[in-house]
Amino acid sequence: MTTFTWPEILTASEKVNWRIDDILADNHRFDFEREFLPESLARTRELEFLDQKERLCLNHIRAHGYLYMFGVCEEFILPFVVDHARPDLGSDDHRTRALLGFAEEEAKHIHLFKRFQRRFRDDFGHACDVIGPPSAIASAVLAHDPLSVALLTLQIEWMTQRHYLDSVQTDGALDERFSSMLRHHWMEEAQHAKMDTLIVRQLAAERTAAQHVDAVEGYLKIGQFVDEGLAQQARFDLDTLQRVIGRRLDAKATERFLTVQHQALRWTYIGSGMTHPKFLGTLGALGANLRARVESTAPAFC
Repeated sequence: MTTFTWPEILTASEKVNWRIDDILADNHRFDFEREFLPESLARTRELEFLDQKERLCLNHIRAHGYLYMFGVCEEFILPFVVDHARPDLGSDDHRTRALLGFAEEEAKHIHLFKRFQRRFRDDFGHACDVIGPPSAIASAVLAHDPLSVALLTLQIEWMTQRHYLDSVQTDGALDERFSSMLRHHWMEEAQHAKMDTLIVRQLAAERTAAQHVDAVEGYLKIGQFVDEGLAQQARFDLDTLQRVIGRRLDAKATERFLTVQHQALRWTYIGSGMTHPKFLGTLGALGANLRARVESTAPAFC
C-alpha cells in the first residue's frame, strides 16, 4: 500500500506554490499554429475527412474544453475538501493546513482556467459550446455519498498525473504556454492525489464493507452521469468546429466524428484515471471485489 503522511504532503505543497500572473499574465499569448493537447488525448488524426488545418482547429477546441472540464471538476472538489476539513480543524495542524491549502489551490486553478477561457475566446475568435453550468454538475456529483465523491476526486487527481507524465511532458510540439499551464497544474495536483488518498482511507475506515460496495456503485453512477455529459460535449465540439471552419460534415463523417471524439473524451476524463495503478491500488485496499468491479467497467472508457 502506498504510504503518505500529512507533514510530508504539507512540506511538498509549500515547495511548489505558484502565482497565476506568472503562468498567464496579460502579455502572455498562445501560438495557434501549434497543437495545445497531445494527440493521445485529442485523437484528431483518426478523422481523415478533416484536413490538417481543421484538425488543428479541433485540437484547440478540445484544449479549451480540457481546461473547462478541469474547472468543472474543481467546482465540486473545492466544497468537498472544505466540508471534509471542517469537522476536525483542531485535531491535526499538518492535516488542517494541508487540506486548506488543497482548497486554496483548487480555487486558484478555477481562477486560472476562467482567465484562460477569456483569453482563448478573444484570441481564437469564436466561443466554444460547453456542457454545464458547472454549479449544476457540482450539485449532481455532491448529492452522492462522500466516499463516492472522494473516489471520483482521486480518479481525477491520478488522471491529471497520467496526462502530464505520459503525454504532455514529452511532447515538444505543443504550444509552450499551454504546456506550462498543464505543468504547473500537475505540480500541485501531485500533492492533491496524495491528500485524497488519505481522505478515501479515512472515509472508508468509517464505513462497513457493505457501505464500501455502495460507495463504489455510487462512484460508477457518477461516471455514467459524466459520460452522458461527454457525449453531449462531443456534439458541442462538432457544432463549434463546423461553425469555425464554415462547412458542415456529411452524415457519415458526422457519425465517425461523434464516435471517435466521444471515445477520446471518455479516455481523457474517465478511462485514464480509472485504470491508473495507484487508483486501482486504493480500490483494492477496500476490497479485491471492488477493484475487479471497476476494472471490468473500465474497457468501455479506454
